[in-house]
Amino acid sequence: MKKKKYRYFTLAVLLVIILLSMLFKYQTRDRHPGYQFYHKINSSTENEIHAGFSKVSVTPEIVDTWIDVDGNARFEPKKGDTYTDANNNGEFDAVWIAGFQNRRAASGIHDSLWARTMIIDDGRTRIAMVSLDAIGFFHDHVIEVRKRLPAELEIDYCMIASTHTHEAPDLMGIWGESYLKSGVDPDYLEKVINGTVKSVEKAVADMEPATLHFAKDENSSLPLVKDTRKPVVHDPGMYLIQAKNKNGKTKGVLVSWADHPETLWNKNLQITSDFPHFFRKGIEAETGGICVYFNAAIGGLITTHPSLEVKHPVSGKSYSEPSFEKAEAQGITLANIALNALKNSSTSVSEGNIKLHAKTFTLPFKNSLFRLGAIIGVLDRGMTGWWKIRTEIAAWEIGPASFLTIPGEIYPEIVNGGIEAPIGKDFETEPIELPPLREKMSGEFKFVFGMANDEIGYIIPKSEWDNKEPWLYNAEKEIYGEENSLGPETAPIIHSTAIELLNYLN
Repeated sequence: MKKKKYRYFTLAVLLVIILLSMLFKYQTRDRHPGYQFYHKINSSTENEIHAGFSKVSVTPEIVDTWIDVDGNARFEPKKGDTYTDANNNGEFDAVWIAGFQNRRAASGIHDSLWARTMIIDDGRTRIAMVSLDAIGFFHDHVIEVRKRLPAELEIDYCMIASTHTHEAPDLMGIWGESYLKSGVDPDYLEKVINGTVKSVEKAVADMEPATLHFAKDENSSLPLVKDTRKPVVHDPGMYLIQAKNKNGKTKGVLVSWADHPETLWNKNLQITSDFPHFFRKGIEAETGGICVYFNAAIGGLITTHPSLEVKHPVSGKSYSEPSFEKAEAQGITLANIALNALKNSSTSVSEGNIKLHAKTFTLPFKNSLFRLGAIIGVLDRGMTGWWKIRTEIAAWEIGPASFLTIPGEIYPEIVNGGIEAPIGKDFETEPIELPPLREKMSGEFKFVFGMANDEIGYIIPKSEWDNKEPWLYNAEKEIYGEENSLGPETAPIIHSTAIELLNYLN
Protein backbone atom coordinates (compact mmCIF):
# COMPACT_ATOMS: atom_id res chain seq x y z
CA MET A 1 0.00 0.00 0.00
CA LYS A 2 2.85 2.37 0.90
CA LYS A 3 4.60 1.59 -2.40
CA LYS A 4 1.40 2.39 -4.28
CA LYS A 5 1.01 5.77 -2.51
CA TYR A 6 4.66 6.54 -3.18
CA ARG A 7 4.16 5.71 -6.86
CA TYR A 8 1.12 7.98 -7.10
CA PHE A 9 3.01 10.76 -5.33
CA THR A 10 5.96 10.37 -7.71
CA LEU A 11 3.66 10.47 -10.74
CA ALA A 12 1.94 13.58 -9.37
CA VAL A 13 5.30 15.32 -8.88
CA LEU A 14 6.39 14.36 -12.39
CA LEU A 15 3.10 15.65 -13.79
CA VAL A 16 3.55 18.97 -12.00
CA ILE A 17 7.12 19.24 -13.32
CA ILE A 18 5.93 18.49 -16.85
CA LEU A 19 3.12 21.04 -16.62
CA LEU A 20 5.46 23.69 -15.22
CA SER A 21 7.97 22.96 -17.97
CA MET A 22 5.26 23.31 -20.60
CA LEU A 23 4.11 26.58 -19.02
CA PHE A 24 7.67 27.88 -18.97
CA LYS A 25 8.24 26.91 -22.60
CA TYR A 26 4.99 28.53 -23.71
CA GLN A 27 5.35 31.77 -21.74
CA THR A 28 8.96 32.34 -22.81
CA ARG A 29 8.49 31.29 -26.46
CA ASP A 30 9.86 33.60 -29.13
CA ARG A 31 6.89 35.66 -30.34
CA HIS A 32 8.56 36.22 -33.72
CA PRO A 33 10.78 33.19 -34.42
CA GLY A 34 13.72 33.93 -36.65
CA TYR A 35 13.11 37.68 -36.76
CA GLN A 36 16.26 39.68 -37.31
CA PHE A 37 16.77 43.22 -38.53
CA TYR A 38 20.08 44.31 -39.96
CA HIS A 39 20.00 47.28 -42.27
CA LYS A 40 22.69 49.50 -43.75
CA ILE A 41 21.87 52.47 -45.95
CA ASN A 42 24.55 54.85 -47.14
CA SER A 43 23.15 57.07 -49.86
CA SER A 44 25.61 59.66 -51.12
CA THR A 45 23.30 61.49 -53.52
CA GLU A 46 21.36 64.43 -52.12
CA ASN A 47 17.72 64.62 -53.17
CA GLU A 48 14.69 66.72 -52.35
CA ILE A 49 13.44 66.02 -48.83
CA HIS A 50 9.81 65.09 -48.23
CA ALA A 51 8.14 65.08 -44.82
CA GLY A 52 4.77 64.05 -43.45
CA PHE A 53 3.07 64.22 -40.04
CA SER A 54 0.04 62.68 -38.38
CA LYS A 55 -1.57 61.97 -35.04
CA VAL A 56 -4.07 59.23 -34.25
CA SER A 57 -5.86 58.92 -30.92
CA VAL A 58 -5.16 55.80 -28.85
CA THR A 59 -7.19 57.01 -25.89
CA PRO A 60 -8.81 54.20 -23.88
CA GLU A 61 -12.49 54.08 -22.99
CA ILE A 62 -13.24 54.41 -19.28
CA VAL A 63 -16.35 52.33 -18.66
CA ASP A 64 -16.48 52.13 -14.88
CA THR A 65 -15.41 54.90 -12.50
CA TRP A 66 -14.68 54.37 -8.81
CA ILE A 67 -14.40 56.10 -5.44
CA ASP A 68 -11.07 56.04 -3.62
CA VAL A 69 -12.26 56.32 -0.04
CA ASP A 70 -8.84 56.51 1.63
CA GLY A 71 -7.08 58.49 -1.09
CA ASN A 72 -4.24 56.00 -1.62
CA ALA A 73 -4.89 55.69 -5.39
CA ARG A 74 -5.29 51.92 -5.19
CA PHE A 75 -8.57 50.15 -5.89
CA GLU A 76 -9.17 48.13 -2.72
CA PRO A 77 -12.79 47.00 -2.20
CA LYS A 78 -11.90 45.46 1.17
CA LYS A 79 -11.13 48.97 2.39
CA GLY A 80 -14.46 50.35 1.16
CA ASP A 81 -13.63 51.44 -2.39
CA THR A 82 -16.68 51.21 -4.65
CA TYR A 83 -17.24 51.40 -8.40
CA THR A 84 -20.07 52.26 -10.77
CA ASP A 85 -21.04 49.26 -12.90
CA ALA A 86 -21.90 51.32 -15.99
CA ASN A 87 -22.52 48.35 -18.28
CA ASN A 88 -24.21 46.20 -15.63
CA ASN A 89 -21.91 43.23 -16.16
CA GLY A 90 -21.26 42.73 -12.46
CA GLU A 91 -17.53 43.39 -12.81
CA PHE A 92 -15.18 46.33 -12.38
CA ASP A 93 -13.92 47.04 -15.90
CA ALA A 94 -10.71 48.66 -14.75
CA VAL A 95 -8.16 50.50 -16.87
CA TRP A 96 -4.97 49.97 -14.89
CA ILE A 97 -2.62 52.95 -15.01
CA ALA A 98 1.07 52.20 -15.54
CA GLY A 99 3.73 53.68 -13.30
CA PHE A 100 4.18 53.85 -9.53
CA GLN A 101 2.00 51.40 -7.55
CA ASN A 102 -0.22 48.67 -8.96
CA ARG A 103 -4.06 48.66 -8.61
CA ARG A 104 -4.17 52.32 -9.73
CA ALA A 105 -7.37 52.29 -11.75
CA ALA A 106 -8.27 55.21 -14.01
CA SER A 107 -11.39 57.16 -13.10
CA GLY A 108 -11.49 59.54 -16.06
CA ILE A 109 -9.68 61.11 -18.99
CA HIS A 110 -7.98 64.49 -18.78
CA ASP A 111 -6.55 64.58 -22.31
CA SER A 112 -6.17 62.25 -25.27
CA LEU A 113 -3.34 59.79 -25.79
CA TRP A 114 -1.75 59.67 -29.24
CA ALA A 115 0.31 57.79 -31.77
CA ARG A 116 2.14 60.66 -33.48
CA THR A 117 4.37 60.19 -36.52
CA MET A 118 6.92 62.12 -38.53
CA ILE A 119 8.10 60.73 -41.88
CA ILE A 120 11.38 61.82 -43.47
CA ASP A 121 12.10 60.75 -47.06
CA ASP A 122 15.16 61.63 -49.15
CA GLY A 123 13.85 60.11 -52.37
CA ARG A 124 15.55 56.77 -51.69
CA THR A 125 15.02 56.06 -48.01
CA ARG A 126 11.86 56.55 -45.97
CA ILE A 127 11.98 56.62 -42.16
CA ALA A 128 8.90 56.64 -39.91
CA MET A 129 9.38 57.99 -36.38
CA VAL A 130 6.41 57.19 -34.15
CA SER A 131 5.87 58.52 -30.64
CA LEU A 132 3.38 56.70 -28.41
CA ASP A 133 1.83 58.09 -25.24
CA ALA A 134 2.68 54.95 -23.28
CA ILE A 135 4.99 53.93 -20.48
CA GLY A 136 6.63 51.40 -22.76
CA PHE A 137 6.09 49.28 -25.86
CA PHE A 138 7.93 45.96 -26.04
CA HIS A 139 10.04 45.04 -29.05
CA ASP A 140 7.68 42.14 -29.82
CA HIS A 141 4.88 44.69 -30.30
CA VAL A 142 7.11 46.89 -32.47
CA ILE A 143 7.72 43.90 -34.74
CA GLU A 144 3.97 43.26 -34.90
CA VAL A 145 3.38 46.83 -36.06
CA ARG A 146 6.06 46.48 -38.73
CA LYS A 147 4.51 43.27 -40.01
CA ARG A 148 1.16 45.03 -40.40
CA LEU A 149 2.49 48.03 -42.31
CA PRO A 150 1.32 47.76 -45.93
CA ALA A 151 4.19 47.24 -48.38
CA GLU A 152 2.94 50.10 -50.54
CA LEU A 153 3.91 52.55 -47.77
CA GLU A 154 7.53 51.81 -48.72
CA ILE A 155 8.83 52.29 -45.19
CA ASP A 156 12.51 51.40 -45.01
CA TYR A 157 12.70 51.84 -41.27
CA CYS A 158 9.96 52.28 -38.66
CA MET A 159 10.99 53.42 -35.18
CA ILE A 160 8.42 53.42 -32.37
CA ALA A 161 9.26 55.13 -29.07
CA SER A 162 7.24 55.69 -25.90
CA THR A 163 6.94 59.04 -24.15
CA HIS A 164 7.02 57.02 -20.90
CA THR A 165 4.02 58.79 -19.39
CA HIS A 166 3.08 57.38 -15.98
CA GLU A 167 -0.60 58.16 -16.55
CA ALA A 168 -1.47 55.86 -19.47
CA PRO A 169 -2.86 52.29 -19.49
CA ASP A 170 -0.46 49.49 -18.66
CA LEU A 171 1.07 48.04 -21.84
CA MET A 172 3.84 46.11 -20.07
CA GLY A 173 1.88 44.05 -17.53
CA ILE A 174 3.33 44.93 -14.14
CA TRP A 175 0.74 47.43 -12.91
CA GLY A 176 -2.38 45.28 -12.80
CA GLU A 177 -4.77 44.23 -10.09
CA SER A 178 -2.02 42.29 -8.31
CA TYR A 179 1.63 41.50 -8.77
CA LEU A 180 0.60 38.13 -10.20
CA LYS A 181 -1.86 39.46 -12.79
CA SER A 182 -1.04 41.42 -15.91
CA GLY A 183 -2.49 44.90 -16.19
CA VAL A 184 -2.61 44.77 -19.99
CA ASP A 185 -6.00 44.79 -21.68
CA PRO A 186 -5.50 42.82 -24.95
CA ASP A 187 -8.22 44.86 -26.67
CA TYR A 188 -6.50 48.11 -25.77
CA LEU A 189 -3.12 46.77 -26.88
CA GLU A 190 -4.71 45.89 -30.22
CA LYS A 191 -6.09 49.43 -30.44
CA VAL A 192 -2.60 50.87 -29.90
CA ILE A 193 -1.05 48.58 -32.52
CA ASN A 194 -3.73 49.43 -35.08
CA GLY A 195 -3.54 53.12 -34.19
CA THR A 196 0.20 53.09 -34.74
CA VAL A 197 -0.19 51.51 -38.17
CA LYS A 198 -2.85 54.07 -39.06
CA SER A 199 -0.62 56.91 -37.86
CA VAL A 200 2.17 55.81 -40.21
CA GLU A 201 -0.31 55.49 -43.08
CA LYS A 202 -1.63 59.01 -42.49
CA ALA A 203 1.87 60.48 -42.24
CA VAL A 204 2.83 58.89 -45.57
CA ALA A 205 -0.32 60.33 -47.15
CA ASP A 206 0.65 63.76 -45.75
CA MET A 207 4.12 63.73 -47.34
CA GLU A 208 5.22 66.62 -49.54
CA PRO A 209 8.46 68.49 -50.30
CA ALA A 210 9.67 70.20 -47.15
CA THR A 211 12.46 72.25 -45.68
CA LEU A 212 13.75 71.00 -42.34
CA HIS A 213 14.72 73.70 -39.83
CA PHE A 214 16.95 72.46 -37.01
CA ALA A 215 17.30 74.04 -33.59
CA LYS A 216 18.55 73.27 -30.10
CA ASP A 217 18.72 74.68 -26.61
CA GLU A 218 21.24 72.95 -24.39
CA ASN A 219 20.61 74.38 -20.92
CA SER A 220 17.43 76.48 -20.50
CA SER A 221 15.31 73.54 -19.32
CA LEU A 222 17.71 72.46 -16.56
CA PRO A 223 15.69 74.06 -13.70
CA LEU A 224 12.71 71.86 -14.64
CA VAL A 225 14.34 68.53 -13.78
CA LYS A 226 16.12 66.85 -10.91
CA ASP A 227 18.52 63.90 -10.93
CA THR A 228 17.52 61.86 -7.90
CA ARG A 229 20.43 59.41 -7.99
CA LYS A 230 24.14 60.17 -7.79
CA PRO A 231 26.17 61.06 -9.76
CA VAL A 232 24.17 64.14 -10.69
CA VAL A 233 24.26 64.18 -14.49
CA HIS A 234 21.49 65.57 -16.69
CA ASP A 235 20.46 65.43 -20.31
CA PRO A 236 19.00 68.96 -20.53
CA GLY A 237 19.45 69.56 -24.25
CA MET A 238 16.31 70.14 -26.30
CA TYR A 239 16.62 69.26 -30.00
CA LEU A 240 14.06 70.24 -32.63
CA ILE A 241 13.10 69.84 -36.28
CA GLN A 242 10.47 72.11 -37.80
CA ALA A 243 9.26 70.97 -41.23
CA LYS A 244 7.75 73.59 -43.55
CA ASN A 245 6.24 73.05 -46.98
CA LYS A 246 7.06 75.15 -50.06
CA ASN A 247 4.46 77.72 -49.03
CA GLY A 248 6.20 78.24 -45.70
CA LYS A 249 3.44 76.52 -43.72
CA THR A 250 4.56 74.42 -40.78
CA LYS A 251 3.69 70.77 -41.26
CA GLY A 252 5.00 69.70 -37.89
CA VAL A 253 7.65 69.96 -35.21
CA LEU A 254 9.67 67.08 -33.78
CA VAL A 255 11.15 67.70 -30.35
CA SER A 256 13.36 65.57 -28.11
CA TRP A 257 13.92 66.29 -24.42
CA ALA A 258 14.65 64.17 -21.34
CA ASP A 259 12.34 63.90 -18.33
CA HIS A 260 10.04 61.33 -16.76
CA PRO A 261 6.43 62.35 -17.57
CA GLU A 262 5.36 61.81 -13.97
CA THR A 263 4.93 65.39 -12.82
CA LEU A 264 1.43 64.46 -11.61
CA TRP A 265 3.00 61.74 -9.43
CA ASN A 266 1.31 58.67 -7.96
CA LYS A 267 -2.09 59.91 -6.77
CA ASN A 268 -3.43 61.02 -10.15
CA LEU A 269 -6.30 58.86 -11.48
CA GLN A 270 -6.88 60.67 -14.77
CA ILE A 271 -5.59 59.34 -18.09
CA THR A 272 -3.16 61.93 -19.48
CA SER A 273 0.12 62.27 -21.31
CA ASP A 274 1.30 64.45 -18.39
CA PHE A 275 3.44 67.50 -19.24
CA PRO A 276 3.91 66.46 -22.93
CA HIS A 277 0.23 67.33 -23.45
CA PHE A 278 0.82 70.97 -22.53
CA PHE A 279 4.24 70.98 -24.20
CA ARG A 280 2.82 69.85 -27.56
CA LYS A 281 -0.25 72.04 -27.20
CA GLY A 282 1.89 75.14 -26.77
CA ILE A 283 4.03 74.38 -29.82
CA GLU A 284 1.02 73.53 -31.99
CA ALA A 285 -0.85 76.70 -31.00
CA GLU A 286 2.07 78.83 -32.17
CA THR A 287 3.20 76.94 -35.29
CA GLY A 288 -0.03 75.37 -36.54
CA GLY A 289 1.71 72.04 -37.18
CA ILE A 290 1.60 68.66 -35.43
CA CYS A 291 4.08 68.30 -32.56
CA VAL A 292 5.78 64.92 -32.07
CA TYR A 293 7.56 64.57 -28.72
CA PHE A 294 10.30 62.04 -27.97
CA ASN A 295 11.95 61.43 -24.64
CA ALA A 296 15.71 61.11 -24.25
CA ALA A 297 18.14 59.93 -21.51
CA ILE A 298 15.95 59.79 -18.41
CA GLY A 299 17.67 57.14 -16.30
CA GLY A 300 19.30 58.12 -13.11
CA LEU A 301 16.43 59.21 -12.25
CA ILE A 302 15.62 62.36 -14.25
CA THR A 303 12.26 63.69 -13.07
CA THR A 304 10.26 66.76 -12.12
CA HIS A 305 10.14 65.64 -8.51
CA PRO A 306 7.48 66.94 -6.05
CA SER A 307 10.31 68.69 -4.25
CA LEU A 308 11.01 70.71 -7.40
CA GLU A 309 9.21 74.03 -7.80
CA VAL A 310 7.89 75.04 -11.23
CA LYS A 311 6.85 78.62 -11.96
CA HIS A 312 4.03 79.31 -14.39
CA PRO A 313 5.40 81.65 -17.10
CA VAL A 314 2.08 83.50 -17.47
CA SER A 315 0.51 83.69 -14.02
CA GLY A 316 3.82 83.77 -12.18
CA LYS A 317 2.47 81.31 -9.63
CA SER A 318 4.82 78.60 -8.39
CA TYR A 319 3.90 74.94 -7.91
CA SER A 320 5.72 72.13 -6.17
CA GLU A 321 2.98 69.68 -5.17
CA PRO A 322 1.86 67.45 -8.06
CA SER A 323 -1.08 68.89 -10.01
CA PHE A 324 -2.28 69.57 -13.52
CA GLU A 325 -1.43 73.22 -12.90
CA LYS A 326 2.19 72.23 -12.28
CA ALA A 327 2.25 70.02 -15.40
CA GLU A 328 0.77 72.91 -17.41
CA ALA A 329 3.36 75.36 -16.07
CA GLN A 330 6.10 72.91 -17.02
CA GLY A 331 4.68 72.24 -20.49
CA ILE A 332 4.20 75.94 -21.34
CA THR A 333 7.72 76.75 -20.12
CA LEU A 334 9.15 73.98 -22.30
CA ALA A 335 7.10 75.14 -25.31
CA ASN A 336 8.47 78.68 -24.87
CA ILE A 337 12.03 77.33 -24.80
CA ALA A 338 11.38 75.31 -27.95
CA LEU A 339 9.74 78.16 -29.85
CA ASN A 340 12.53 80.55 -28.89
CA ALA A 341 15.13 78.05 -30.11
CA LEU A 342 13.34 77.69 -33.45
CA LYS A 343 13.08 81.46 -33.78
CA ASN A 344 16.81 81.94 -33.25
CA SER A 345 18.07 79.10 -35.44
CA SER A 346 19.09 79.58 -39.05
CA THR A 347 20.08 76.01 -39.93
CA SER A 348 17.86 74.43 -42.58
CA VAL A 349 18.02 71.92 -45.45
CA SER A 350 15.62 71.12 -48.28
CA GLU A 351 17.86 68.49 -49.89
CA GLY A 352 19.77 65.70 -48.21
CA ASN A 353 20.69 62.04 -48.02
CA ILE A 354 19.92 59.55 -45.27
CA LYS A 355 22.57 57.23 -43.85
CA LEU A 356 21.25 54.52 -41.53
CA HIS A 357 22.57 51.53 -39.61
CA ALA A 358 20.17 49.44 -37.51
CA LYS A 359 20.35 45.98 -35.99
CA THR A 360 18.68 43.61 -33.59
CA PHE A 361 20.77 41.85 -30.93
CA THR A 362 20.25 39.96 -27.69
CA LEU A 363 20.55 40.92 -24.05
CA PRO A 364 20.79 38.63 -21.00
CA PHE A 365 17.55 38.61 -18.99
CA LYS A 366 19.04 38.48 -15.48
CA ASN A 367 16.43 40.19 -13.29
CA SER A 368 14.82 37.50 -11.08
CA LEU A 369 11.51 39.35 -10.67
CA PHE A 370 11.32 39.98 -14.42
CA ARG A 371 11.95 36.26 -14.99
CA LEU A 372 9.12 35.32 -12.66
CA GLY A 373 6.87 37.85 -14.41
CA ALA A 374 7.69 36.29 -17.77
CA ILE A 375 7.00 32.75 -16.53
CA ILE A 376 3.57 33.56 -15.06
CA GLY A 377 2.58 35.77 -17.99
CA VAL A 378 2.65 39.15 -16.25
CA LEU A 379 5.38 40.22 -18.67
CA ASP A 380 4.42 39.20 -22.21
CA ARG A 381 8.02 38.96 -23.32
CA GLY A 382 9.43 36.36 -25.71
CA MET A 383 12.89 34.83 -25.35
CA THR A 384 15.25 34.05 -28.20
CA GLY A 385 17.31 31.65 -26.10
CA TRP A 386 17.91 30.68 -22.49
CA TRP A 387 16.95 33.91 -20.71
CA LYS A 388 17.90 36.08 -23.66
CA ILE A 389 15.70 38.72 -25.26
CA ARG A 390 15.79 40.39 -28.64
CA THR A 391 16.03 44.16 -28.80
CA GLU A 392 17.27 46.81 -31.23
CA ILE A 393 19.34 49.95 -31.74
CA ALA A 394 19.45 52.25 -34.77
CA ALA A 395 21.52 55.24 -35.80
CA TRP A 396 20.95 57.53 -38.75
CA GLU A 397 21.92 60.91 -40.15
CA ILE A 398 20.46 63.54 -42.42
CA GLY A 399 21.92 66.98 -43.05
CA PRO A 400 23.34 68.50 -39.85
CA ALA A 401 21.51 66.02 -37.59
CA SER A 402 22.23 62.57 -36.22
CA PHE A 403 19.87 60.23 -34.40
CA LEU A 404 20.41 57.34 -31.98
CA THR A 405 17.71 55.06 -30.57
CA ILE A 406 18.05 53.47 -27.14
CA PRO A 407 15.68 50.63 -26.09
CA GLY A 408 15.20 51.79 -22.49
CA GLU A 409 15.94 54.37 -19.82
CA ILE A 410 19.62 55.04 -20.27
CA TYR A 411 21.57 56.91 -17.61
CA PRO A 412 22.62 60.36 -18.89
CA GLU A 413 26.26 59.79 -17.97
CA ILE A 414 26.48 57.06 -20.64
CA VAL A 415 25.20 59.54 -23.22
CA ASN A 416 26.88 62.78 -22.12
CA GLY A 417 29.76 61.69 -19.88
CA GLY A 418 30.31 61.67 -16.13
CA ILE A 419 30.29 57.96 -15.26
CA GLU A 420 31.78 57.28 -11.84
CA ALA A 421 33.07 54.23 -9.98
CA PRO A 422 31.92 55.16 -6.45
CA ILE A 423 32.45 53.53 -3.09
CA GLY A 424 29.95 50.69 -2.58
CA LYS A 425 29.80 49.49 -6.19
CA ASP A 426 29.22 45.77 -6.69
CA PHE A 427 31.92 45.29 -9.33
CA GLU A 428 35.58 46.20 -9.05
CA THR A 429 35.72 47.99 -12.36
CA GLU A 430 36.40 51.43 -13.67
CA PRO A 431 33.88 53.04 -16.06
CA ILE A 432 33.33 50.78 -19.08
CA GLU A 433 30.82 52.67 -21.21
CA LEU A 434 33.28 55.09 -22.80
CA PRO A 435 33.41 57.31 -24.78
CA PRO A 436 30.06 59.06 -24.15
CA LEU A 437 27.68 58.25 -26.98
CA ARG A 438 27.08 61.85 -28.04
CA GLU A 439 30.80 62.27 -28.61
CA LYS A 440 30.54 59.69 -31.38
CA MET A 441 27.48 61.24 -32.99
CA SER A 442 28.02 63.55 -35.95
CA GLY A 443 26.52 66.92 -36.83
CA GLU A 444 25.45 69.84 -34.71
CA PHE A 445 22.06 68.43 -33.68
CA LYS A 446 22.30 65.11 -31.84
CA PHE A 447 18.96 63.45 -31.13
CA VAL A 448 18.86 60.56 -28.64
CA PHE A 449 15.50 58.77 -28.46
CA GLY A 450 14.91 56.76 -25.28
CA MET A 451 12.41 53.89 -24.90
CA ALA A 452 12.75 53.41 -28.66
CA ASN A 453 11.63 50.12 -30.20
CA ASP A 454 11.50 48.59 -26.72
CA GLU A 455 11.40 49.30 -22.98
CA ILE A 456 13.96 47.17 -21.14
CA GLY A 457 14.10 49.37 -18.03
CA TYR A 458 17.12 51.16 -16.61
CA ILE A 459 20.47 51.03 -18.39
CA ILE A 460 22.96 51.53 -15.54
CA PRO A 461 26.75 51.92 -15.92
CA LYS A 462 28.35 48.73 -14.63
CA SER A 463 30.72 50.69 -12.39
CA GLU A 464 27.65 52.26 -10.73
CA TRP A 465 25.73 48.98 -10.31
CA ASP A 466 24.67 48.44 -6.70
CA ASN A 467 22.43 45.53 -5.75
CA LYS A 468 23.94 44.68 -2.38
CA GLU A 469 25.44 46.39 0.66
CA PRO A 470 27.40 48.57 1.17
CA TRP A 471 25.36 51.06 -0.83
CA LEU A 472 26.81 53.59 -3.25
CA TYR A 473 28.36 56.74 -1.82
CA ASN A 474 27.91 55.32 1.71
CA ALA A 475 24.12 55.69 1.43
CA GLU A 476 22.10 54.40 4.39
CA LYS A 477 19.62 52.46 2.25
CA GLU A 478 19.33 50.77 -1.11
CA ILE A 479 19.31 53.13 -4.10
CA TYR A 480 16.50 52.87 -6.65
CA GLY A 481 17.23 51.58 -10.14
CA GLU A 482 18.60 48.04 -10.21
CA GLU A 483 15.24 46.39 -9.47
CA ASN A 484 13.99 47.73 -12.80
CA SER A 485 17.02 46.77 -14.89
CA LEU A 486 17.73 43.59 -16.85
CA GLY A 487 21.12 43.28 -15.19
CA PRO A 488 24.65 44.68 -14.88
CA GLU A 489 25.74 43.62 -18.38
CA THR A 490 22.97 45.61 -20.07
CA ALA A 491 24.78 48.95 -20.27
CA PRO A 492 28.09 47.60 -21.64
CA ILE A 493 26.27 45.70 -24.40
CA ILE A 494 24.02 48.65 -25.27
CA HIS A 495 27.00 51.00 -25.35
CA SER A 496 29.22 48.76 -27.48
CA THR A 497 26.39 48.11 -29.95
CA ALA A 498 25.63 51.82 -30.26
CA ILE A 499 29.32 52.59 -30.84
CA GLU A 500 29.44 49.93 -33.55
CA LEU A 501 26.53 51.55 -35.40
CA LEU A 502 27.90 55.08 -35.00
CA ASN A 503 31.35 54.02 -36.22
CA TYR A 504 29.74 52.77 -39.43
CA LEU A 505 28.06 56.12 -40.03
CA ASN A 506 31.29 57.97 -39.32
